[in-house]
Amino acid sequence: MTDAEPSRPRLRADARRSVDTLLTAAAEVFAESGVDAPVRQITTRAGVGAGTLYRHFPQRSDLIAAVFRHEVDACADTAAELAADQDPVEAVRLWLLRFTHFIATKRGLSAALHSGDPAYDNLPAYFQLRLVPALEGLLGTAVKAGRVRADIEADDLLRAVANLTLPAQDDDGHTTRMLGLLMDGLRYGSGGAGAGEGS
Repeated sequence: MTDAEPSRPRLRADARRSVDTLLTAAAEVFAESGVDAPVRQITTRAGVGAGTLYRHFPQRSDLIAAVFRHEVDACADTAAELAADQDPVEAVRLWLLRFTHFIATKRGLSAALHSGDPAYDNLPAYFQLRLVPALEGLLGTAVKAGRVRADIEADDLLRAVANLTLPAQDDDGHTTRMLGLLMDGLRYGSGGAGAGEGS
């Protein structure tokens, strides 16, 4: 166990589902109304009582940190599913698109995450611990297949995608178009079939 991955008690399956439902609801509410949204708004959406929320997350900071980790885990876990089901390049593209959704959620938490509260100190390391290896695995498979260039660092690519991602209310397809251009750049110079061509 590392400092970036704090110890959390094991929960029964039904309790785990309840917590997952709460965290999903909280992420949605935070994205819509900010991290200071009323607890009732979160519990109503999750279909649980306030006592359930406070039993698992006594402080607001506990809930915000848990939402962040939950969203990181959901994004990271998608990599294995895509690797099993998709063409290597398409797996990278779809995972990066999923990562843009995480970035939109993270922006909804940004005021809290940058507040200086020590409750959030381990979250940047948790991000690196889970997301960088997830993307490295997908890139490694695509590189071995000769489908993307080999000189790409996963951390650099995560930063690039985060920088081109507009807030969640963007609905004109900007992020998807920019991601398409970025994928063209990854293929350029790989030497594989379709290198330098559009999607």
